Amino acid sequence: MTLFHDYVPFKCLLLFLVLYILSTHGMKTTERRELRDQVIEMFNHAYNSYMKHAYPADELMPLSCKERYRGQEKSRGDIDECMGNFSLTLIDSLDSLAILGQLEEFENAVQLVIKNTKFDNDVVVSVFETNIRVLGGLLGGHVVANLLKKTRKGMLWYNNELLAMAHDVGIRLLPAFNTTTGIPYPKVNLLHGIDADLRSRHKDTCTACAGTMILEFAALSRLTGDFVFEEKARKAMDYLWQQRHRVSDLVGTVINIHNGDWVRRVYIYPTRLGEKRFI
Repeated sequence: MTLFHDYVPFKCLLLFLVLYILSTHGMKTTERRELRDQVIEMFNHAYNSYMKHAYPADELMPLSCKERYRGQEKSRGDIDECMGNFSLTLIDSLDSLAILGQLEEFENAVQLVIKNTKFDNDVVVSVFETNIRVLGGLLGGHVVANLLKKTRKGMLWYNNELLAMAHDVGIRLLPAFNTTTGIPYPKVNLLHGIDADLRSRHKDTCTACAGTMILEFAALSRLTGDFVFEEKARKAMDYLWQQRHRVSDLVGTVINIHNGDWVRRVYIYPTRLGEKRFI
């Protein structure tokens, strides 16, 4: 189930809008409405199926139409580490419900998240995935809820509960940043932080996982006034930039979180014919 998020980088969003305008240029209004209705229909099919057959599990298995909890099915490896037994799909869907105009269901979903979701689970999760999908989903839902309340279109009872939950998630991710470089561990235990096993097994992380935390962490800081999140994420991003190749300004794809060495690099081709260098 793939849903839209409010943290799409601006350049990507701009490109998407340009492509959308070009693809729909010349279409009749009725044709555009048909496409819109198809998107809503597909979303409703996925969301309603999850709520009917899988909630409060993290995911719905589409072929068997069963719920998927972490640890109850055969492991899929790293794919499962986006799951933390915290109703991932519901949190991931909050802003999409509002964007698609389903405000009544949005309000119901927010109430379910507040009432039933907890994060003090003894489970190892991906720092990157938990940041973009859980923290990002909670922050997106909070912003929408506050907007609806301000404009008196709903959510009049809302009192920043999603923001408090987002802050809780942020606190649980912070131990991942306790490295020499400030670049976060790729995984963290939601209950225990970075234990001896994680410390011994994980020495490196991907560049994107380390460098893109700034968006959600900065938003969390500015919404709560707790600036430790933005400071940690900015330090990681700045360190990556510091380690860039001095000629090309490019960075590698995987970096050691303790000494800053590039674990995986790619070829670049300078202007001199036949010369190859690594970044």
